[in-house]
Amino acid sequence: MKTTGSRSLILYILGLGFFFGLGVFLYGMYTEGNTWAMQPFNKHLSGGSLVANSGKIVDRNNVVLAKSENGKRVYNSDETTRRAMLHCVGDGKGYISTSIQYNYRSELSGYNFITGLTSPTGKTMGNDIKLTLDSRLCKYALQKLGNSKGAVAVYNYKTGEMLCMVSSPNFDPSNPPKDLDTDKTGKYNGVYLDHVLSSSYTPGSIFKIVTTAAAIENIPDLDSRTFNCNKTMTVNGNKITCMGRHGNINFKNGLAKSCNIVFANLAMELGKDKMTKTANSLGFNKSFDLDGIKTAKSVYDVKDAEENELAWSGIGQYTNLTNPYHMMLMMGSIANHGTAVKPYLVDTISTSYGVTTKKAQTKTEDPFLSASTADKLKGYMRYNVSNYYGDGRFPGLSVCAKTGTGEVGENKKPNGWMVGFSANEKTPFAFTVVVENVDSSIGSAGQIASAVMKETARLIK
Repeated sequence: MKTTGSRSLILYILGLGFFFGLGVFLYGMYTEGNTWAMQPFNKHLSGGSLVANSGKIVDRNNVVLAKSENGKRVYNSDETTRRAMLHCVGDGKGYISTSIQYNYRSELSGYNFITGLTSPTGKTMGNDIKLTLDSRLCKYALQKLGNSKGAVAVYNYKTGEMLCMVSSPNFDPSNPPKDLDTDKTGKYNGVYLDHVLSSSYTPGSIFKIVTTAAAIENIPDLDSRTFNCNKTMTVNGNKITCMGRHGNINFKNGLAKSCNIVFANLAMELGKDKMTKTANSLGFNKSFDLDGIKTAKSVYDVKDAEENELAWSGIGQYTNLTNPYHMMLMMGSIANHGTAVKPYLVDTISTSYGVTTKKAQTKTEDPFLSASTADKLKGYMRYNVSNYYGDGRFPGLSVCAKTGTGEVGENKKPNGWMVGFSANEKTPFAFTVVVENVDSSIGSAGQIASAVMKETARLIK
C-alpha cells in the first residue's frame, strides 16, 4: 500500500507539474506569441524574411517607405531616400535592431493569438505604420552629410514628433553591397548602428551647456565675474589649453567664444558633486527610449578624476560621452522652460481595413531643469548665435545653439557638433548634428544644421 501511495503521489506531482507548465506556456503564448513568431530564427514562418508579408511603412506625408509585394519586401523607388530612411525603417534581414521593421515586426505582420500570421483565408493581415518623419527632409539631411559619417536629428519640441533622423554610414536596402560584411577599409564600420540612438561621442564644447547650467544654479554672481584667459593654465602640473587667448572676459562671452579656461575654472570651483548632480538632472548616465527603442547613455563620471581631469570634464573632454538623441532632448527641455516633450516616431498603426489601433499622444519627460535656469541658458545660447555664429545662418528662426569639437585622439580629426533649437514659436524645432573626423565644427556640423533647419522650416507647417 505504501508503494502504491508513493507512486500515486509521484503521478499527482507530475500531473500538477505538467498542467502548471502548460499554463505557463499558454500564458506566454498569449502574451508573447507575437514576439515568438517573429524571431529572426523563425523566418520560415514569414517567407524567408522578417517582413516579407508585412504591412506598409509610410512617412508623415504618406510616402511609402516599405511595403510587401509577392512575398518580397520593396522599398521606396528613390535610392537616396532608401539610404536616408534605412536606420529608421530597417533592413530585410533584421540586422538593424533599433529599426521599425525589427521592433514592430509583430505589428507589421498582423499577428494574432488565434490565427497567427495569416487570416482564415490564408492571406496576411499586416498592419500599416505611419511615421512622423518627413522623408524629403531626411533625404536632404543625408545629402548635406555627403560622404561624412555622423548623425542628424530634428524634432518638434512642442508636439514630440520626430521630423528627421539620419545616420551615416548606410547602404541601399534594395541592393546591399556584396562586401558589406567583409569590407576591411572601414567604410562600413558601424553601418548597422543608428548613430542617433545607439552611439555616444566625445562632446567637446557642447558639454559647456551642462557646466553653464551648474554655474547658473550655484554661482550667484556668475554674470558679474571676469575671467582671465592667457590660452593656457596649469593644474596639478598639467596644462589646460584654450583655442584662443581671450584676456579678460565675462561669462557670457566666455560661452560664446567657447573659452576653455573659463569652463575649466568653473568645473573646479563647482566640484565633482555639483557637476555630477546637474549632469544627472540633465539626463546623463541614463538611457532614454524612442517608442520603446532604448538609446545609448550619455556618460559623465568624475568620481575618480584628478583636479585637472575635472577641469577638462567641464570643457567636455576627459571621459565624457554624449548620445545625439539625448542632446536633442536636452535642447527641447531648454526650449520648453526645463521640461522636455517626449519624442515619438510612430504616429499611427492601422489595420489592413484602415482601422487605427494606435495613435501617438504628446507626453512630457520629468523636468530636466528649473524654468529660471532653462530660460537663462536659453538667453546665453541665443547670444551665441546672434553675436558669434551669426543669425544669417538661420534667417527668421531665432536659433539658440552651441557648437562643440570633441577630441578623440589616436591621431584622428575631432568630431564636430552643433546642437540647439529655434525660439520662434512658429518653428518649434530642436536639433542635433554630429559629424565625425572634421577640421571645424562650425564649418561642418554648423553648415549642416543651418541647411537642415531652414529646410525644416520650409517643409513642416
